Amino acid sequence: MSGTTQSNANTVYVVDDDAGMLESTQWLLESVGLEVRAYSDGRQFLDAVEDQRPGCVILDIRMPGLGGLNVQEELQKRGLEIPIIFVSGHADVPIVVRAFKSGAFDFIEKPFNEQLLLDSVQQALQSPAKPEPPARSDADTEALISTLTRRERDVFLPLAQGYTSKEIAEQLDVSVKTIDLYRARVMKRLGAERLPDVTGIAIAAGLLNPANLRTGPG
Repeated sequence: MSGTTQSNANTVYVVDDDAGMLESTQWLLESVGLEVRAYSDGRQFLDAVEDQRPGCVILDIRMPGLGGLNVQEELQKRGLEIPIIFVSGHADVPIVVRAFKSGAFDFIEKPFNEQLLLDSVQQALQSPAKPEPPARSDADTEALISTLTRRERDVFLPLAQGYTSKEIAEQLDVSVKTIDLYRARVMKRLGAERLPDVTGIAIAAGLLNPANLRTGPG
């Protein structure tokens, strides 16, 4: 561990075993003036965060030893409510749902759109972790959904179900970049800051059964 410099509320911790991804993510965040601490495994990060509270954590799902979901569990055991932005090149729906059920702030697929990551980090730094989406009446929910275009509706439901941009792109036969753009538009129209908010809106509108979000046994 290096030095005794204390982190502040705008410090972003990045945890990824891929050295190239770790370096490029650090460079991206520092290029917009953020303080970054980079770690190549989950245990290193947990040791470093013992007495320091970062603004948020960008955490890879799959790593040797302690994976991202295990790190998330350990943070919860310690009572540290730190916004977690998961990144993964191997995301599937059960993993995404499990991460969100445990309070993840966002889940972004590798290789990620840089602006998408920066927007998510800024949102995480500006607002504390909020496990519940804002309450809305049925009429409010229906009005919000009615503002979506036909194509945005095509993206809305699979997004709410926890599918990744890549999976939605394959379903709709378009590029991942196109889905990223639609994803941003859907969230803006719905006033959703995080993906769990999108899921909450779909459930409130009766378009999604919470039972369908179960990850199954184990």
